[in-house]
Amino acid sequence: MNVDNYDFNLPEELIAQTPLADRSSSRLLLVNKENGQLEHGHFTDILQQFRPGDTLVLNDTRVIPARLFGVKEDTGAKAEVLLLKNLGEDRWEALVKPGKKLKTGAVIIFSEELRAVIEDEADMGGRTLRFIYQGIFQEILDRLGSMPLPPYVKETLDDRERYQTVYARHEGSAAAPTAGLHFTQELLEQIAAAGVNIAYITLHVGLGTFRPMSVETVEEHVMHAEYYELSQETAEMLNSARARGGRIIAVGTTSCRTLETAGRQAAGGPLKASSGWTDIFIYPGYEFTVVNALITNFHLPKSTLVMLVSALAGREHILAAYEEAIKQQYRFFSFGDAMFIY
Repeated sequence: MNVDNYDFNLPEELIAQTPLADRSSSRLLLVNKENGQLEHGHFTDILQQFRPGDTLVLNDTRVIPARLFGVKEDTGAKAEVLLLKNLGEDRWEALVKPGKKLKTGAVIIFSEELRAVIEDEADMGGRTLRFIYQGIFQEILDRLGSMPLPPYVKETLDDRERYQTVYARHEGSAAAPTAGLHFTQELLEQIAAAGVNIAYITLHVGLGTFRPMSVETVEEHVMHAEYYELSQETAEMLNSARARGGRIIAVGTTSCRTLETAGRQAAGGPLKASSGWTDIFIYPGYEFTVVNALITNFHLPKSTLVMLVSALAGREHILAAYEEAIKQQYRFFSFGDAMFIY
């Protein structure tokens, strides 16, 4: 399956640079996955799309201020680090810039109380770093780190919390699960009052979600593993909903991938509490075992995210929906508008 089959022309002006002042004021494109029918609305209209007995699944990961700026100890040259994965014992997997000059053994100084030694190298600018610091690492990171906004966002973000979902709890992500940015606490309360169950999973967003496709065929691509947790409480809620015939509605591709990881492990049986690393890659031809519907943003051409939504709704339906979204000037990517695939 050729990666170019998931390409489309996206005008640069549709790439959202800043979050809307009101989280739930974004637009919503409804996509019927069976027949491709499209409807336009506003995100608050999502309330009318739910049915009593549905279960809405949210990713409660919290973004850490994962971008650090420092200098190379021996030359004073500027260095940038993006933390991706906590490996334990003060070691992190990270991306670094400039990659060509930050080799194994290099020392990066961020402040008098924080420095890092590069212990190993990987592809795509990846490095393993060991941090040396005085005090509590998380407190230092909160002071020195900045929010890891996507590279296409050129505007500064004055309020860090605007790149967090209102239900973010467990720190560990290098990027926000952006489909959840549309929800307010008030909207979630209205959804619950309508008889919809709300469940939480955790997937710490890392390189796997955004790693670009550098291969010609879809099947060649290898996902980068990300850490997830599905609690016993959530497993029981989902099993109960499925037994009653209620829909499982994932908020975001990260929630979707976590649920399908759990479904694959269950092999047709009831879901069980689990945690660990998932590198599941969902693309057309995949048979969903848990997720019935999906709330998501509009994604990058030729990305694994476009392939995931195409697996759920069909490539033709998704590309037609994207063509309509571009025609109607929907906002794209992290701070963009939303679509509900049902």
